[in-house]
Amino acid sequence: MTQDTVTVIGGGLAGTEAAWQIARAGIPVILYEMRPTRHTPAHHTAELAELVCSNSFGAMASDRAAGLLHEELRRLDSIIIRTADRHAVPAGGALAVDRAVFSHELTTTLASHPLIELRREEIGEIPREGIVVLTTGPLTTPALAENLQRFTGMEYLSFFDAASPIVVGESIARDIAFLASRYDKGEAAYLNCPMNKERYLHFWQELANAEQAELKDFERENAKFFEGCLPIEELARRGEDTMRYGPLKPVGLFDSRLGDFSDPTNRDKRPYAVVQLRQEDKAGQLWNMVGFQTNLRWGEQKRVFRLIPGLENAEFVRMGVMHRNTFINSPQLLHPTLQFKERNTLLAAGQLIGTEGYTAAAAGGWLAGTNAARLILGREPLTIPPTTMMGALFEFISSASPKHFQPMPPNFGILPQLEQKIRNKRERYGKYGDRALRDLESWRIQLFSLPQAVVN
Repeated sequence: MTQDTVTVIGGGLAGTEAAWQIARAGIPVILYEMRPTRHTPAHHTAELAELVCSNSFGAMASDRAAGLLHEELRRLDSIIIRTADRHAVPAGGALAVDRAVFSHELTTTLASHPLIELRREEIGEIPREGIVVLTTGPLTTPALAENLQRFTGMEYLSFFDAASPIVVGESIARDIAFLASRYDKGEAAYLNCPMNKERYLHFWQELANAEQAELKDFERENAKFFEGCLPIEELARRGEDTMRYGPLKPVGLFDSRLGDFSDPTNRDKRPYAVVQLRQEDKAGQLWNMVGFQTNLRWGEQKRVFRLIPGLENAEFVRMGVMHRNTFINSPQLLHPTLQFKERNTLLAAGQLIGTEGYTAAAAGGWLAGTNAARLILGREPLTIPPTTMMGALFEFISSASPKHFQPMPPNFGILPQLEQKIRNKRERYGKYGDRALRDLESWRIQLFSLPQAVVN
């Protein structure tokens, strides 16, 4: 490998997009993909950009988070989205593809590109020299995972991902939920949803009997749940009061709107149980349900968790998940350019950095690949405007609280708020989309000139 060649490790959606953008800039790239030399428990073929879980990239409309991200990538000439559009199949309002044809075309296109060398072999450690893009995904091999751990000096954030749902702050009923910290210690950093005994018992019964999602065989074999990170439904099944002595403990939480709780006559106003939500982003637009890691089916999560007072109309930007998902603590490790802080010639993208979804993986690949090429060319790496879905996503994963970082899908909750508050959700999301595309176009013209043919 020469100093003017970029190495990309991993041939999923992010790696495919990154390699293409590097070659498109006229830079030679070596793309490593270990399949079929070594298989994974999730993949079924040796094709690049294989769609493992589903054939859908999500909603197409630009007033939906996934659809807005699609459109941003179209305007940046993403090969993933361009190929998906070409092989789209009917799916209502979603962008779904014939996955076999989709992956085969991408494999053929990259393998035949004169500047892309596709090597079918496993990489056990990060090359120490040159510019490298890591896109190995949630099934990073043990050898490379161990090497990355040594490089970062920290454990992976998660091997078996147990994450709580995340709720849009505007959808939480603030006349019910109250802002307070336990025993008023420190800044009031939690939203608290109080329950009386009747509401709690109903919630407990519905949660204990809710339907769980099935784990895949390889996930079930590797599942290592710890007592401090049990699914909330498992706590519910252990007994009526288990949650009240755990994550729903009401002790020390007082709603100041109901009076002075130092007054003994007000003690009977204490809630029977409390669901706490912790601020997820700097602006306080997203809130994490504390202690609610869960393996319930997503429909069941919405049904049961909306039984909680204050969350009756909750908008979920991320559902609780429990699955094999290796990802790094990006807020500690990465810049929003997707460069590692400790080595600016090492970049990463895809699920490895804590973004979720096919389109987010392509977006990360676009930015990491583009910035890798710019480094070779001696240009400054790009940071995408945070008012775009791409920019907001990479700003989030590089600036969220490292202590509580969880993978994040594209969603409107991470975008900076509009100057004018709009109550109607559909209209509000439409305005977010308009602003994002307008700002992307202005940024694109100023900082990264593309052929006009790719601009819609």
